[in-house]
Amino acid sequence: MKASTQAEKADRLRQLHTDPKILILPNAWDVASARILEELGYPAIATTSAGVAFSLGFKDGQHISRKEMLEVVSRIAAAVRVPVTADMEAGHGVSAADMAETAKAVVEAGAVGMNLEDVLGSTEDSLVDLNLQCEKIGAIREASRAAGVPLVLNARTDIYLMAIGPAETRFERTVERLTAYRDAGADCLFAPGLADGETIGKLVKALAAPLNILTGGCPPLGELEKLGVARASTGSGVMNATLGLVRRIGKELMERGTYSALQEGAISFSELNGLFPHHE
Repeated sequence: MKASTQAEKADRLRQLHTDPKILILPNAWDVASARILEELGYPAIATTSAGVAFSLGFKDGQHISRKEMLEVVSRIAAAVRVPVTADMEAGHGVSAADMAETAKAVVEAGAVGMNLEDVLGSTEDSLVDLNLQCEKIGAIREASRAAGVPLVLNARTDIYLMAIGPAETRFERTVERLTAYRDAGADCLFAPGLADGETIGKLVKALAAPLNILTGGCPPLGELEKLGVARASTGSGVMNATLGLVRRIGKELMERGTYSALQEGAISFSELNGLFPHHE
């Protein structure tokens, strides 16, 4: 993809975060899921790091390599016409220099956006130092700009998701971190694990910047939009639901010998086949 075309897609994705209508992103994990979502009319595609990792046989949480993650992102970006934003976990590295390399690799893969987490593991002591995280954000901004495609950066804090610190301090600490990420150059701010509508509304006002909320347990999309949320994503939720269907199909075949779960709501072979170009 030409850098100019990619840059235009980055501009389009950035604009979607400032529209009055909430940006809804059911995260994809492969080309087929991305194409189905594109055909439904979604204006952008976000990948799920957990979904990609699971599909390739890895646990979630920094276990898949940058190269393997971006091979999937590259396939998706080449297959769809809409902007693609890549979930790159904690950036596949620990330093600002590592983030610069990741940003360049994301641009080379054809994506125009990137998610960045602020934890390196599954425990609260893996929370990255605030100043270092801001340096990482700055490095991503600078490196992607130099590559000709200023990435739309969605900077995430896991304070609510991982229940880091006393409950009564989480809102203030989330505001502190996300405000710093905004000032360091992030385009959108992500607080997964936050589900209470009143608190979400307070966070929108405190940040004065586009806010991303993870669906599941939170208010419906229409209410999130009224609260001022700019972006809602499903994380691995769509893949989780899909794999739940796989289990129900397998269980029905094994226990009852019938096919209702296999047939209900299925997309036809011909329709799926038509989503992909013909290659000689």
